[in-house]
Amino acid sequence: MEEQLKNNAPEANEDTDTPLDQNVRLMSPTRMVVRRFFRSKLSIVGLVMIVGLFLFSFVGPLIYTQWGEIELDESGKTEYATAETTYTVNGVEYTLHQTTEKSLKDNFLAPPSAEHILGTDNEGYDIFVRLMYGGRISLIVSFIAVFLITILGVFMGGIAGFFGGVVDNIIMRVCDVLICLPGIPILLIISTILDASGIDAKYRIYLLMIYLTFISWPGTARLVRGQILSLREQEYMVAAEAMGYSAPRKIFKHLVPNVMPQLIVQMSLSLGSMILYEATLSYLNLGVKAPYAAWGTMINIISTNQDILQNHLNVWVPAGICIVIAVLGFNFVGDGLRDALDPKARR
Repeated sequence: MEEQLKNNAPEANEDTDTPLDQNVRLMSPTRMVVRRFFRSKLSIVGLVMIVGLFLFSFVGPLIYTQWGEIELDESGKTEYATAETTYTVNGVEYTLHQTTEKSLKDNFLAPPSAEHILGTDNEGYDIFVRLMYGGRISLIVSFIAVFLITILGVFMGGIAGFFGGVVDNIIMRVCDVLICLPGIPILLIISTILDASGIDAKYRIYLLMIYLTFISWPGTARLVRGQILSLREQEYMVAAEAMGYSAPRKIFKHLVPNVMPQLIVQMSLSLGSMILYEATLSYLNLGVKAPYAAWGTMINIISTNQDILQNHLNVWVPAGICIVIAVLGFNFVGDGLRDALDPKARR
């Protein structure tokens, strides 16, 4: 019986003296997260949406060069207007016939065609081209704002959670004050100041997003602070204290990396919210000014022109679709990352 069991036992590896079935290569945590992420169909759909928007916005203008962002389609017919003026000199009546030449743009609010894929707006700009350049503004501004919010929030939240006491109270009270600030009214004031200062319309939205960064970091700071308060008493932090590591090293090398999964998920979800915020600012005429384009600016036209709202869907619907795709894409990716980074998920 013993000989039969020996014959059925797995052979040992000569180098490690362990059974062959124990030499199975373990999957790394990073590979496991990637595998979980790509198992989700919604995550893949969201990733395809985001990549497609980036290619459309940044590569598209390099391929479709027929029209520029601020290039008007001024092709049109020539109209001649005749005006008659009658006057009397020494009892004699004279009539002056004056003909004026006026060049008309017959391509404003043009329907989709081979020359203009999505038609033109009420100023004669190509909608398809402005959609691509508007995507650049919306995506770049959102990424910059979320990146700055995360950096500032991690720094302030890490300090508050690690040191506690007076430092924690001061930073948290600053967060409370910033959260209470009315966003839109202050943005209106800042926009008026920027109008008076004559700053280029193309860069105004970036200045406004800096202000949004200033008032939006408390949420990230609170998240980081709460996580660090629960992590700083762990065994590895006691070991770091015994090793005599400095406070910055303990915060940013041992504590913050353990908060990164939650930060990554929050950043991906915040990107969708920031795109909506930028579109709202542009719709309220607080963001990018004409002749430059943003998705919110392209929708803004329907607020003052009911005819375009009802009869020219090609002018504003594509921009709305792009906003929906961007927000859904980032939310799908955020949900996928949240599930993939969940340590309780084993499948």
